[in-house]
Amino acid sequence: MTSRAEREAQGRRGESLAAWYLRLKGWRILAQRVKTPRGEIDLIARRGGVVAFVEVKWRARADELDQAVDPWRLRRVAAAAEAVGHRYARAHDLQRIDVLLLAPGRFPRHMANALML
Repeated sequence: MTSRAEREAQGRRGESLAAWYLRLKGWRILAQRVKTPRGEIDLIARRGGVVAFVEVKWRARADELDQAVDPWRLRRVAAAAEAVGHRYARAHDLQRIDVLLLAPGRFPRHMANALML
């Protein structure tokens, strides 16, 4: 079993990898690790008229990714996005919740529109 500090470090590495992956796909990273009283947003990214509030999940084994995100966690990200969305989105931008799943030896899985706002 890994310690909390080790899991935190792995999570930060996962978020950095996710940010680079999104940049390669044409996204601009607006913010990382945004904390609000309602929850935390791992990444906020923009591409054109879309602002994505991204939940990043890193797992040591790819078979654990399917259970990495649940409706409760997505609702917390959505609540946090509603609290800060006005800072990052323009009036006509589409805002959405995305999930990026990462595991060693696997290509990142980007789930766009995991929850629409």
